[in-house]
Amino acid sequence: MMILGFQGSPRKKGNTNYLLSVFMDEAETLGAQTRIIEVAKKNIVPCIGCGHCEKKGFCITKDDDMTNEIYPLLREADVVVLAAPIYFYNVPAQLKAPIDRTQTLWSRKYKLNLTDPARHYRRGFLLAQGATKGKNLFEGVELTAKYFFDAVGAKFNGSLTYRHIENIGDMEKHPLVQKDVTACVKKLLTPLLGRKKILFACRENACRSQMAAAFAQHLAGDKIEVASAGSEPAEKINSDMVNAMAEKGIDMGFRKTRFLDEAASELQPNMIVTMGCGEACPFIPGMQRLDWDLPDPAGKSMDVMRNVRDEIEKKVKVLVNNTLS
Repeated sequence: MMILGFQGSPRKKGNTNYLLSVFMDEAETLGAQTRIIEVAKKNIVPCIGCGHCEKKGFCITKDDDMTNEIYPLLREADVVVLAAPIYFYNVPAQLKAPIDRTQTLWSRKYKLNLTDPARHYRRGFLLAQGATKGKNLFEGVELTAKYFFDAVGAKFNGSLTYRHIENIGDMEKHPLVQKDVTACVKKLLTPLLGRKKILFACRENACRSQMAAAFAQHLAGDKIEVASAGSEPAEKINSDMVNAMAEKGIDMGFRKTRFLDEAASELQPNMIVTMGCGEACPFIPGMQRLDWDLPDPAGKSMDVMRNVRDEIEKKVKVLVNNTLS
């Protein structure tokens, strides 16, 4: 389980950074892996409203940290945490830039009618603090968070907010922070703990294992934790596979390939499913292994790709039903 946090303050060691760090530390005690994006340090080109993503599904800006790093992490994350100080009743400009750039993900969902399979279980949470005590202090940021989480395929699962946080160090001095965060993290992550874990593997992690993982996410929702990997990962996933899955309405955009050893070490799966290619799987005590004898459709016709896709979908349906029964 991966928790992705956006540290939205331009201050390096301010109150927002402290609040997010406490949240992530608590998540790690429950077994989650965490990743924090310090947005002020990232090269993120602001959205220019050109409409390119609404037609093509990708941002016209192709060489910044949003495209190369943040979109893939948003697809990988089980939980997305937005952490921000209040600037004029909303988030700072450094955080607003990546939020605006998720218009690309919104467009894939609402303009191109593609479904990110992880949306069935991904959760979103807001951490915010501000200097004043006004009753409307968090209305702007909560509305922004609501639509940000919708764009990235996450259900808005609540917020933790603090007023009258004015000076650096005020969050550390707050008597209830640790108690509040512990309760929120436990409530947020408990439904995702204890899930059965399945790792799908093929040689390049570019076609078959990617499709299997996506179908499993789509069919199992928050009941099974899923990953895919390869013994010799390709540089990127197969474009024909992406198009074949799009025909099923499933969005494979921004997914990346991974090494098998790395994925197995992080996931610690209960089961590894290989795709008929004799993968040398790492030994994990108590782990079940299955092998599906499926041809590699890479480099072949779209009809072959579709046939392999449909066969994988059938096998995943049976696997999910058996796993959850």
